[in-house]
Parts: sequence; structure tokens; C-alpha cells
Amino acid sequence: MLPYINTPFEYAGSLTGASVDELKLIFSFLLSYPLAGLLKRIPDAKPYQKNLFIITVSLFYLVGLFDLWGGVRTIFISSFGAYVIASYVDGPFMPWIGFVFLMGHMSINHIYRQFANTPDKVDITGAQMVLVMKLTGFCWNVYDGRLRQEDLADFQKERALLNLPSLLDFAGYVLFFPSLFAGPSFDFVDYRRWIETTMFDVPPGTDPKTAPRTRKQRKIPRSGTPATMKAVFGLIWIFLFLKFSAWYNANLVIGNEYMDYGFLRRIWILEMLGFSTRMKYYGVWYLTEGACILTGLGYKGIDPKSGRVQWSRLENVNPWGIETAQNTRAYLENWNKNTNNWLRNYMYLRVTPKGKKPGFRASLATFATSALWHGFYPGYYLSFVLAAFLQTVAKNFRRHVRPFFLTSDGQRPTKYKIYYDILSYLVTQAAFCFTTAPFVLLSLPSSLLVWSRVYFYTVLGTAASMAFFASPGKPWLIKQLNARSKAAKMDQQQRQQAQQQQQQQPRQPLSRESTAEEPILGGALPSDPGQELEDAVQEIKEEVEARRRKGVSVGMPTGQDMKAAVENKLGKKL
Repeated sequence: MLPYINTPFEYAGSLTGASVDELKLIFSFLLSYPLAGLLKRIPDAKPYQKNLFIITVSLFYLVGLFDLWGGVRTIFISSFGAYVIASYVDGPFMPWIGFVFLMGHMSINHIYRQFANTPDKVDITGAQMVLVMKLTGFCWNVYDGRLRQEDLADFQKERALLNLPSLLDFAGYVLFFPSLFAGPSFDFVDYRRWIETTMFDVPPGTDPKTAPRTRKQRKIPRSGTPATMKAVFGLIWIFLFLKFSAWYNANLVIGNEYMDYGFLRRIWILEMLGFSTRMKYYGVWYLTEGACILTGLGYKGIDPKSGRVQWSRLENVNPWGIETAQNTRAYLENWNKNTNNWLRNYMYLRVTPKGKKPGFRASLATFATSALWHGFYPGYYLSFVLAAFLQTVAKNFRRHVRPFFLTSDGQRPTKYKIYYDILSYLVTQAAFCFTTAPFVLLSLPSSLLVWSRVYFYTVLGTAASMAFFASPGKPWLIKQLNARSKAAKMDQQQRQQAQQQQQQQPRQPLSRESTAEEPILGGALPSDPGQELEDAVQEIKEEVEARRRKGVSVGMPTGQDMKAAVENKLGKKL
């Protein structure tokens, strides 16, 4: 570590209450912005210089800023081991051998961190979690490159590596400094396309006016504005986290003061504890994503509708989607997106035999991988297990209850749908603030204590819901939905038959009492010829009288003139 580098952070920590390592971590995120600007200005034709620059900056972060010599060793062991496995192990078990090696190595550091119990210190486990996602994906990509193209899905074809990368490219991928400590994770094919600048090729036929703007001879589009926006919002989230975490924290919910509040107030405090914790992740992920955007790696092409450049390739979180989620799927799919992609692409789909749909085995393997990847704190497992049951319950409600608030054909909401939406939002948020509390508290005694203080309401609600859907109640709901659907189909068929009959039958003349104003027989005659004739004569008289008042000489029309005027009014020959 560089001499005296802690001095400014110790002073800032005395003012903010944050630890030295936390402040240094935020400093590294912010420092990545000007360094990303320099990286972007290295000539596109010299990718080796970009790799060397990336490696140098990451070594400065690890050793010069945090003194993580052991972290350098950890990254080297995992990376070198994964590269050797991908190089020399052949056959279908190669990716699984790499997975076991990488997860096992990370587990050792998780256990060490758990026993050290120094949450305010930055160690290598955060960076290693990101690295495990990158390297396990790398092993699968190499394996896919050895298979026949016709045996691969589209996603596999896109990311398959036909040849192993050079050690320099691989090291640059492993040590990509904007995402070193907190992500986002990405596959090697994205890094290769970025460093070779093929990522920024404009599709043939693109209007030059809509092509991304670049500077000088660089192919990387201008990305200063979207990167700055991410940085600004990231800092706002960090500032809000520092404020809210002083009011809502773990000490509050495990302290005696918590029980002085009423039940609903205690739930509200749990919600705010979760929200304040999420703000930390929002801030960190916004800052790291912004630095990646500044390098150009966040580029996702041009939106065909708006013609604007998209920078969401590495988007990791959608705060608005989470805070307004009305169901578990919307909540989870907007959180830690890149980890969700990794679990889906390299676990959930990989344990599923070819030609079959993912089932219980895939779900169980994915759950176990996610829990093990996070570590061994009991709070993680409480949250993940309960979240799995919540997903099942939410799926049943969406399939068997929500349709009652839609029209029979399921296409449009009824007037009561707004009440369902409000209730589902409140239930989703209340359920997840309970479910994620152990994720914040970590220990088993603290987690169970806080759950008991709100009477295990999510556990009881989930159990009651699962019992209902396992009872005759579920078939009854299905029967009611089928009846509504059948009635809707019958009504639709009757309407169609009536329309067909109406089209086949000749149109009948409308009676005088009819309110229709259409002419009879398609306009051949007016509906009341006598009345129409009287109206025409009256209009002519009024026009003649008006002209006389204006002093215009008007002769009395002859009978022939009157007839011509009437025929002109009626549009018919008399």
C-alpha cells in the first residue's frame, strides 16, 4: 500500500462516520471515470496497450490502495486454474470441473471472511464473486466452441469461443478495472468485441445521420453524457444511503426500542431497513456501470425505434422496477440482473437435458448455486428458501386469482383491477422486506428474533397460501375461470353468428318510428319525401326574402326554376 494513502480517508471518515475502506472503495469507483477516459483514448489499433493499462490500474487498486497482496494471489490462482482447465481438459465435464474448482476456492475465502467478521474491511471476496461469474462462463464458452454448431442454441453460438484467447487478452478480461470489485460481470466475447472494436460496427444500410457520433478516428461512440448521468445518480444513492442508514439499521430492529412501536410501524421500519440497504447497492452498481459505459463496454447498439444509442448492455439494477414491483418476478428480475443472467445461462439451462424443459432439478441447482455463491451466513439461506416459496405462491395467485380482475377473454382489465394492483403492490413489498431482513442481519439468532417480532407474518401467509392452493380451493378457482372462459366463448360465437345472419339477410326498410337517420334502400329515396320537399321550398323562400332585405333585386322564380332548385336541394330528379 502506498505510504500515507489512508490519511485523507481517515479524515473523511471522521466527518461522515464511514470506514476508511468503504471510502477508499467509493474513491476507486470515482477514480475509474478519468482512468476510463484515458483508456478510451488509447488507439484502437493497439489493443495490447489497452490490456496493459487495465492490468496496471487494477494492480494499483489491489496493492497500492487496499494492500491486498493476498487478493492478487487469489485472483491469479482462480484465473490460472480456469485457463488451464479450459485448455487441457476435454469432454463434457470440463465446465463442471471448472465450476467446482472456482466455487470451492471462493468458498474458502467466504469462510475466512465469516470468521474474521470485519464487515467494514474490504477484502477480495467481492472481486472473487465477480470473477467466478466471468470464469465459469468462460469455461462454458470454450466448451461450446468445441461442439457442432447445429447442437448449440442461439445464445451459445453467439458466445462460443472457437479458440482460446491470448494470456494478455485473458488477463485484461479478468482484471477489467471498472468492474473489478463490484461488477458488472460480462462474458469474454463482449470483452473481445470491445477491445477489437467490432462491437461498434454500424449495421449495413444504417443512415449516417443516425449512426453514433465518434471523435477523431475512434470507433467507440461518445459516451460521456450517459456515463456522467450514472455517476450523478450513483452519488445521490450513496448520499441517501448514508442518511437513511443512520436512521434505519440492524441495531434498530434487534434493539429493545423496536418493540415500542406498533405492528404496522414495525413492518414500515423493516421496509425502510431494506430500502436503505438497497440504496447502497443502487449507488455502487450505478457508479461501476457508468465507468464501464465511459470505456464503451456498455454499448448495446442503436434503438431501431428512436434511433438513439443504447448503453444498457451491462445494466445491473433498475431501482424504479424494484420499488414499484407488484409481484415477485418483477421484483427479482430488476435486481442484480447480471447475476440472474449468469445463473440462468450457466446453471439453470445447463443442468437441463437437451430437448426437455427445466424442472425441479434445474431450480434446485440454481438455488443452491446462488446461495453458495453468496457465502455461508445463515441469513442468506433463510432469505433464499423463503423467496423460493414466495415465487411459487405468487405464481399461483397470478395464474388463478388475477384473471378474475380481467375481462373474460383476459385481454382488458376490469374496473376492479386497480384494487388488485394496489393490494398486490403492498403485499409484494411487505413480503420482501420481511424476506430480505436476514440478508441484512446475516446471523441466525438476529434473523429469527426480528422475524418473531413481526409474528412471522410472511411465513404464515405463505404457508396459508400454499395450503389453500393444495386444497380443493385451487380446483374450484380453476373451475370458475373455465366457466368464465366458456361463457365468454359462447357469447363471442353468438355475436359472430348474429353478425353472419345479419349480413346474409336483406336490409329491411326502417319505420317512421325508427330513430335511424339513414335513407331507405341505400339512399334511393329520402325517409320522408313530403317533409324533405317542404323543407326545400322553405329554404328557397327564406333565401329570397334575405336577398330582398339586402336590396338585391330578385325576381320571383318561375315554376321551372323552382323545380330545378328543389331537385338541386334533393339531389334527385323529380
